[in-house]
Amino acid sequence: MTDPAVERDAAEAASAFAHPPVAPDATGAYGDHPDQVIDFYAPRGEAAAGAAPLVALLHGGAWRAPYDRHHVTPLADFLARRGFAVANVEYRRGSSLPHQNAGGHVAGRWPETFDDVAAAMDALPGLAAAHLPQADPRRTVLTGHSAGGHLALWASARHVLPPGSPAAWRLPAPPVLRGVVALAPIADFVAAQELGVCGGASEQLLGGAGPWAQRLPFADPAALLPTGIATAVVHGREDIVVPAPVAESYVAAAAKAGETVGLTLLDGVGHFPLIDPAADACAVVAEEISQLAW
Repeated sequence: MTDPAVERDAAEAASAFAHPPVAPDATGAYGDHPDQVIDFYAPRGEAAAGAAPLVALLHGGAWRAPYDRHHVTPLADFLARRGFAVANVEYRRGSSLPHQNAGGHVAGRWPETFDDVAAAMDALPGLAAAHLPQADPRRTVLTGHSAGGHLALWASARHVLPPGSPAAWRLPAPPVLRGVVALAPIADFVAAQELGVCGGASEQLLGGAGPWAQRLPFADPAALLPTGIATAVVHGREDIVVPAPVAESYVAAAAKAGETVGLTLLDGVGHFPLIDPAADACAVVAEEISQLAW
């Protein structure tokens, strides 16, 4: 007997991944590794007149190597057609070392995944000026899907990282952002681990069960609150990949810390329509970004 929720998730994933990749208008490197690149998409159409808000996009895929930025290029193009300048950020994923008895592809690299996101965000204004002069970095909105949603929330919280975190990750003041729109983010690592999200990917990202407790304060967005950055979360109620309670737990943690985080829960929507230009949910994402950017 088939599970309707699993069937719906498979159909939504197939639709989101059916779009052909869209080539960028330019690419810039923020490091020497092949994954340390940012693809740029110029704003399209009539809305492209004048400087455009810059959307920095971080892709998902449970921080695992097989999932790269190409699967969100249709979303980047969709946003560019809405008048945004878009920066599609790549970063190192997977593991640089084999993990014995690890199930499937090991998630992330410690500390390289975080090194890359910090370096990419620091380099973004200069790279945008060089490769995408239509962009206005002063009106940057950071967005990301799933594991990329986690990285977007983390990148917006670098100024509140606790002592002991790597110096290159920390910022002396809040980043220059209009805000963050996190899409089905793995936003609370404790909740995600309890629910077995992506086969325990958050624990793998931090290097396994051994260093989990020590590294959690440096990596978990739910532990890095308040940020003072305008933040909105968009999540499908029917998401079985990253269940909505993960987002609700993050929003509750923000409220406890004295910060209001917007939460939009979409009825009848799972994990993948948020990045699928053919889905109505994608228009909701664009509107959430617009409310912060314009």
